[in-house]
Amino acid sequence: MPAADSMKRIGLIAGSGQFPLIFSKAASAKGYQVYAVGYVNEADPALVETVAALEWLHLGQLKRLVRFFRQNGVCEAVMMGAVRKTRMFTDIRPDTQAIALAARMRHTHDDNLLRAFAAFLEKEGVRIQPSTFLLPELLAPEGCWTRRRPTRSEEKDIALGWRLAKEVGRLDIGQCVVVGGGSVLAVEAIDGTDATILRGGQLGKGTAVVVKVCKPNQDFRFDVPAIGAETVRNMQAAGARVLVVEAGKAVVFDRGEMVALADRHGISIAARSGA
Repeated sequence: MPAADSMKRIGLIAGSGQFPLIFSKAASAKGYQVYAVGYVNEADPALVETVAALEWLHLGQLKRLVRFFRQNGVCEAVMMGAVRKTRMFTDIRPDTQAIALAARMRHTHDDNLLRAFAAFLEKEGVRIQPSTFLLPELLAPEGCWTRRRPTRSEEKDIALGWRLAKEVGRLDIGQCVVVGGGSVLAVEAIDGTDATILRGGQLGKGTAVVVKVCKPNQDFRFDVPAIGAETVRNMQAAGARVLVVEAGKAVVFDRGEMVALADRHGISIAARSGA
């Protein structure tokens, strides 16, 4: 094993979910030392076991984040894991750098906020890498993954959902829509994908089709669409029947478990380049 001071260093800005844990393990296996910033009440405490150092921060503590990376010689980093948007109104402690950053912005939609954050870090000497740059194997392969394939009527809903999801993404509202019987049942907003599936699935009463795609101007450094076994559990609970994501542009966790669950409950999952 190489000496610690000869290993490559990568910063990790971690929200919730398993992506930060998966990344930190993969980066370590590929010869990186991982220096992580974990957001309080979001990042998994188990992250401490897979990184060289972990600093807990609240949203908005930019000075401490930059200082931590500088102290550990970090010049490039990734951003991954969810941060519940509702927490932006209840659990944020902005320092003067964060306040100045927000003041320069015309609006704080997801993409604008994240791009401004990335630009700020780059000026401070930390370049943000695409979240999948060490994990290309997690990207969704094209094709239908399950035994059940979408029906003809579901194909029509997929085509409608795809067009609408792209438009919702273009407006920087969300990445997911739920369609059933030619009607829009739910559109992702501040409550996130899982809540959207539950809302739409309950309205669809067994007809719901879930479509989750990249935004037309997707920045792959952050907020890449992600699905996993939990997605299928929420679909099953809500009675949703089909899930479609964008091939090569969505991150897939627990794919084996996910497909097995879908087959057990008669759910169809597919990844497409267009619909």
